[in-house]
Amino acid sequence: MKKILLVGNSPAFADKLSDCELYTASGCDLREDDAHGLLKFALENDIDLTFAISDKAIKSDIVSVFQANERLIFAPSAQSAQIATGRAFGKKFLYKIHAKTPKFGIFDKLPLALDYLKEAQYPLIVSSDDNLDKMCCTVFEHAKYFVEKLFSRSESKVVIEDYVWGHPFTIYTFTDGYQHIPFACCSKFFFEDALSPCGCYLPDYRVSREIQDEIFKNVISSALNTLAQKGTPYCGILGLDAVLNDEGVSILGFKTFFDDVDCKAVLNSLDEDLFELMSACANGFFADEYEDILVNDNASVSCVLKSKADIVIPPEIDCDIVISDKKVILTACAKTLSRAKLKLKDDISLFSNVKFNEDMLKFLDL
Repeated sequence: MKKILLVGNSPAFADKLSDCELYTASGCDLREDDAHGLLKFALENDIDLTFAISDKAIKSDIVSVFQANERLIFAPSAQSAQIATGRAFGKKFLYKIHAKTPKFGIFDKLPLALDYLKEAQYPLIVSSDDNLDKMCCTVFEHAKYFVEKLFSRSESKVVIEDYVWGHPFTIYTFTDGYQHIPFACCSKFFFEDALSPCGCYLPDYRVSREIQDEIFKNVISSALNTLAQKGTPYCGILGLDAVLNDEGVSILGFKTFFDDVDCKAVLNSLDEDLFELMSACANGFFADEYEDILVNDNASVSCVLKSKADIVIPPEIDCDIVISDKKVILTACAKTLSRAKLKLKDDISLFSNVKFNEDMLKFLDL
């Protein structure tokens, strides 16, 4: 049985590796950014493959530490991952590769940021450079308050960008830094703050194959080829957030892993051996072994349920369940999207005292 060390929290991803002996950094009492401690554990326990999904681990450059000691790891280097882990870097990168991205400004001084906010059109998205703190601001007063809060915490950079209305979706790609193959496109629903994903479905029937191919060619391939040419190839899973509207597609940014809400749904569509797929990327055999990635034609719908109290799971639940603190993610999988929607709606009705996006119910009723 293969041994895998997973650095980061993803119960849904762990389920996909049930045929492997899985260790987690938290389960082994190791910090995600302790690259040398994780390396020591991998060496002592003869780990076959380490997979880092945590931005904290990636920023610690765990990849360089493992590769210098000839240990197999599936994750992007700290330098290549800056397109996803640094909001300012990522927005500049999109601009340089001529991707259509919302108007943005990057500020390192409070007065300049406030001057920008006074003249801006609302709503706006204001975020810290690490993208961990962000807010959708509909009026100047809200934006001013949040920007001042970020700078009071000694944030080095604050990113302000236009909010784009439309149909949000994410495309995911496997890559070893040279060969890159897209394998999933899913639609997103959001909570009232317009920032936290609260639901998803795939396949995304609103984003045509032609649109996906164009994004892959003009943005994803362009980005990965640019990084490879600079000597910083990106190895891992690369996600691309975008919005589709009447004016076309706007590219919002990159991410280094799945959102919690779509992880189970995306993995349900994957018909490849995940260990073999990640190993091929990590050891440089990806281009030789894969021309495409096998996916099935199943449909999946996911929904986030929240509660101020502990959520009681009804025993008759039929959907896949991922539990995290006071949040539960339900994922229904079926041969058709309509059947998956019905299955999810039936299971949502079994819960009490939970909060979810009402638009999800409207979608499920269609």
